[in-house]
Amino acid sequence: MTKIAIIGAGVVGGAIAYELSRIPQLNITLLDRDSPASGATGAALGVLMGVMSMKKKGRAWALRHTSTERYKTLIPELEGITKIHIPYTKGILKLLFPEDNLVKWKQLAEMRRSQGYQLEILQPDHVKHNYPYIHINNIILAVYSPGDGQVNPTILTQALIAGAQINGVNCQFEVNVHGIIPNSDKIKLETTADSLNVDWLVIAAGLGSTPLTASLKETIDISPVLGQGLELKLEKNLGDFQPVITGDDVHIIPLGKGSYWVGATVEFPQEKGELVADPEMLAEVKKKAIALCPSLAHSTMVRTWWGLRPRPQGRSAPIIEKLPGYDRVLLVTGHYRNGILLAPATAIAIRNLFLS
Repeated sequence: MTKIAIIGAGVVGGAIAYELSRIPQLNITLLDRDSPASGATGAALGVLMGVMSMKKKGRAWALRHTSTERYKTLIPELEGITKIHIPYTKGILKLLFPEDNLVKWKQLAEMRRSQGYQLEILQPDHVKHNYPYIHINNIILAVYSPGDGQVNPTILTQALIAGAQINGVNCQFEVNVHGIIPNSDKIKLETTADSLNVDWLVIAAGLGSTPLTASLKETIDISPVLGQGLELKLEKNLGDFQPVITGDDVHIIPLGKGSYWVGATVEFPQEKGELVADPEMLAEVKKKAIALCPSLAHSTMVRTWWGLRPRPQGRSAPIIEKLPGYDRVLLVTGHYRNGILLAPATAIAIRNLFLS
């Protein structure tokens, strides 16, 4: 039996644990210093913008393509195994404004068509007819992607971990790894619960990956960026057909029964390196959402939240590679704004490494 430890029980670590649990002869332990999905995953909106992404080739598109295809089977697979219902919203409608490059979007639609995907270019009158709750005055076009959508990040992660446990993965939560000692043929983990000897170590701890790699004398430059969100409640849904709406750097996500998540773009550290959730920026996000869907002005605020996302510095996201100098330590982190979207493709990449 090959023994593997995975540190990090967010969506990426959970996806890796589940995907590896489907391979016989692997003994897998999943560890996290907190509860599952308590970091960046729990603060994410779960928008799956793969087909609609402007990434057209190379690694960036390959990851998105793999995840888009895997999500078609992953959610029903997990629901069947775990009996956990995973909330999923089908379709994303992107609203385009005068400053947007329409030529690029039309070219993207043509390319996606050649790849077997659909992107519908919609005129403002079409938007008004099919989505009467959207304010179209400043909209010049819209793009609808039926192959994209949104999934509840926390429930997805819980289902991934439940599926992994059903397949025999040993999960240890609220356990801190305070020592990593590589030997010639094993890697020893010293934890607050016990010590663990494994053949392979997968570090998928988001921002927590940096101190773990530092303990191995290898510094990984990952910086936090902050995202904010809020939940709004109306007496009834905005409309009968409700995809995710995105425009002007704001996502509006229908949850059903008149509830909506609204998410912001990211906020970067200040000059002094501080990263603080700015209530004025969150208020601006709500203002933008109301400009897109005026009925949200009559909503009740249910809650607000914020979270930190790991962004690699000086290189593209995400990081999926062997830690330099260590053949059996895999570093899987730095997914930035695409952790939920790219988790299945990341897990498949790690699975393929063990099958090769």
